[in-house]
Order: sequence, then C-alpha cells, then structure tokens
Amino acid sequence: MARNTRAKKQPEAPKVDIGAEIFASLRDLEKIKGIPVEYMVERLKQALTNAYRKDREDHRDIPAENVVVDLSEKGLSMHLVKTVVEEVEDDTLEIHIDAARNLQPDAQLGDCISIPVDIQKFGRIAAQTAKQVVIQGIREAERGVVYESYSNKSQELITGTVARIDPSGDIFVRVGQGNEASDAVLRTGEQIPGEEYREGDVIKLYVLEVSRATRGPMVHVSRTHPNLVRRLFELETPEIAEGQVEIRNIAREAGSRSKMAVRAAMEGIDPVGACVGPRGGRVGAVVEELGGEKIDIVIWSEDPCEYVKAALSPADVISVTLVPGQKACRVVVPDDQLSLAIGKEGQNARLSARLTGYKIDIKPASQVDE
Repeated sequence: MARNTRAKKQPEAPKVDIGAEIFASLRDLEKIKGIPVEYMVERLKQALTNAYRKDREDHRDIPAENVVVDLSEKGLSMHLVKTVVEEVEDDTLEIHIDAARNLQPDAQLGDCISIPVDIQKFGRIAAQTAKQVVIQGIREAERGVVYESYSNKSQELITGTVARIDPSGDIFVRVGQGNEASDAVLRTGEQIPGEEYREGDVIKLYVLEVSRATRGPMVHVSRTHPNLVRRLFELETPEIAEGQVEIRNIAREAGSRSKMAVRAAMEGIDPVGACVGPRGGRVGAVVEELGGEKIDIVIWSEDPCEYVKAALSPADVISVTLVPGQKACRVVVPDDQLSLAIGKEGQNARLSARLTGYKIDIKPASQVDE
C-alpha cells in the first residue's frame, strides 16, 4: 500500500536534557578546530540513530530512515516512523489503524506517523554515544588539519627528530610540535649511504609526499633527493631566496658528490660566490648537513659547449664540440687532466652528463693530435 507522506501533527516525544551541554561542546569545537556545528549535529544524529537501533530490547534491525532524531539545545527526542495498516505483519515498522488513531485521530491507511520513543532509559547510552562522537570528531579534525598542513609542505624542507629506528632500517622521525606533530618515515632507500642515525638526532629532510594513515598523516621524506640540496642552499643563501640567483639544475650522488648549476638573475651578482658565501661558510653549512658530501657549483650557460665545459670542473677543458643531430658532445682535455675530468669510477663525467643533459665523450689531447 502506498504511503501518504502529507504533513500531520505528530505526538510529542519525551526529551532528554543533554542538548545544552552538547551544543556548548560543539561551539567550542567549532572555535578551536573550525568544524561547523551543523556537521557535528548530523554526525551525532547518525550515531544516536545507530545506537538506538543496536540497543533495542527486541534486537530488531530497524532501517535508519525509520528512526528520527531531534537534537537541539532544548534537548534530545526520538521518534519511530511506522506505516498505518489494516493488518499488521511487522509490528516494528507497521501500526494498526485503530492504534494509530489513538495517537493521531486523523490518521489514514498508508500514512506514516511518528511514534514517540521513551528514551529515558536510553539517555545514558545517548550521552555516552554523543561524547564518543565529539571526541572522534576532534581527532578527525586534528588529523585533517595536520594533513592539510603537511600537504602544503610537500617538496619543502622540514626539520625532525629521530624517534625510532625500525629493524628493517626505516627511520621514523617526529616532525612538528603540539597538535601539528606528526610522524615522518625515512625509508632505507632515501637515506644517505653510510650516514648513521641515533634516536634524538635532529636532521633536515625533504618532503616527498604526504599520505593519510590510521593514526594521522604519514609524511614520506628523503635525504637523497637532489632537491634537498636545493632547499638547503635556499635556506643558506639570501640571494637565492630573494630571486637574485637561480638554481638551474642539480645532479647528485647522495653521500658522495653533487654538482649544481646556477645563474645570476640580475647584473652585478656573482652566483657562485653567493652560494659559496664569505669564507665558504654557506656551502660549508650545506656540506656539514649532508655529512661531508662534496658540492661543485658551476655557472649555467645557454651555450651547451660552455655549459659542458663548466660542468666538468675542476678539470680544465681544451675544447667542446657538439655531435650533429645528437644531444652529445666530444670533449678534449689536457693529458694530465683526463683522470680528473673523468673522475673516480667515472663520477665527474657521469654527474656532468646528468647536469647538462648531454652525453659526454672525453678524449685526451694527445690522442686527438694523433
């Protein structure tokens, strides 16, 4: 039989006086955490509905839409919605027309009427449920705030304290303070080779990404990413922070050596000198933070030949010739500079190629002359 949903005056349900206390808590929550009162009221109604459905003496699983919760500062009340029928098959969801007219004289077959629920016995459970929902709402809000905070710090530099070293080699670092404190994980593959960590060590980290976890946001960090070098120089060099010097590219083999190409964004600025700093203080601070990693700072150039020549520093270069149709070049160096240009285990040539984007073929002058 079709339901008649026309509006009718419903019997008033007894109230439990917990509304004022709840709303006072919700307003405090909105001020502190920014969670709208309306949102939390809906959460509370849903939780109270579920609590009532589970706490029924007959243990019947009543559909949520058949339970109506009225929560305001005046108090808490609840109705059970039943359909008016001539023959009752399910007394949980249906009510005989005679009984319905005792509650609502103008009730008709097919009407949906609200039966007041006596929740005086349910009041204690309702209060506990409300408290739990508010606490959970606060936790979720705090996690949301922290997640948003660290999401905005993705690809940035942060400082943390080593909290725990996992047997797998992963390191858990505590970052932030107070309500914004969170855990960061430094995976084994993101750690500088040979660098040792102890609980309580304070280290600088590059934020790779932020993910949601059960206990709050998990910040994934790195000590090997080339941009860690970039952020450290931005921190140490005012000219970079102010836009007077620009870092064009970085090639890095973490824990061993890095090459960084820079250019002046305005006339009269020495980009390499700015990064090195007075008495090498700026580059020295970065090297110390990276555990002694060597850093070569070179001038970036639009001319590929000049750029490759600078990248191979500290080796002297006689000439650089581009290979037609390829992103490659041939480099000639003095015989006594060959090993320096190539570097130990080919590191200098390898980093120079990654820095410039050109494949580099290095030849000694004597071989070219022959």
